[in-house]
Amino acid sequence: MVQRSPIPVFKLYGEQRDWPTPELLHCESIHQRSSLYQWHIRVHQHVELVQLLYLHKGEACIEIEGETRVVKEASIQVVPSLCVHGFRFSPGTQGYVLSLALPLLSRFENQFGRQLAVLNQPHCVSVKGSRAHIRTLFSTLLEEYQQNNDARELMLHAMLSALLVWINRQCQSVTPAEDRAERRRAVMQQFARLIESHYREHLQMSEYAHAVGLSVTHLNYLCREFHNCSALNVLHQRLMLEAKRSLQYTSMSITQLSDYLGFSDATYFSRFFRRYAGVPPKLFREKIKDIKYV
Repeated sequence: MVQRSPIPVFKLYGEQRDWPTPELLHCESIHQRSSLYQWHIRVHQHVELVQLLYLHKGEACIEIEGETRVVKEASIQVVPSLCVHGFRFSPGTQGYVLSLALPLLSRFENQFGRQLAVLNQPHCVSVKGSRAHIRTLFSTLLEEYQQNNDARELMLHAMLSALLVWINRQCQSVTPAEDRAERRRAVMQQFARLIESHYREHLQMSEYAHAVGLSVTHLNYLCREFHNCSALNVLHQRLMLEAKRSLQYTSMSITQLSDYLGFSDATYFSRFFRRYAGVPPKLFREKIKDIKYV
């Protein structure tokens, strides 16, 4: 019997590396990545991010969880984390792809005061009369993302807030599916949100498992299926993301950062950081000082 190949899991399509920068979002044109693959993004999934694909002009054949539809009008396709998807565009298609890491979405949910359920279901939203407004939001997001202007992150978050409010208003009637695959994704999303709320507390994995209603063994099984690593490694990745961001964007000392992230002492934190980053935190900060992401 020939075994089926597993569905590829990417941070960004075609890339095996970790999240490419310490930032929590990524913006690019459809042309920028799809033209590299003959306008065909094969079926894959993302574990730790939600994507918003805006089709402005052209045609897209969109496959989501085994269902395929052809989209020709200006639309935003919501691609939740852990959702199997693929795209085939007509050459020259115009539009944008916005990738949002789950920790960033958790911040926005805190501002909204509730979970953004609209981002948990795959659906295609026609922009209709808002076409010019939506294109302006995406194009300005991309322009700001590619620059290194003053208060850049504040501006990005302001535009992203406007976009999320617009999408949420269009899809307030969306109801979650109840199939088995959806329930498993929901458990992983719940686990991700728990990590976001408690990653600095260094809770036992049994506490996380209990909170999502699973045994540690079953939680590890799902994490290996969706994240390709153990549940503990998922937690450690979140700690590393925050450590890298803090080293780049704050002036906290290594000791202060160790305390902030809940480590018992700075030496233990430095060993932890070096194990995952390959360099101690001090050297990481020195190396990243002159790097500008575009």
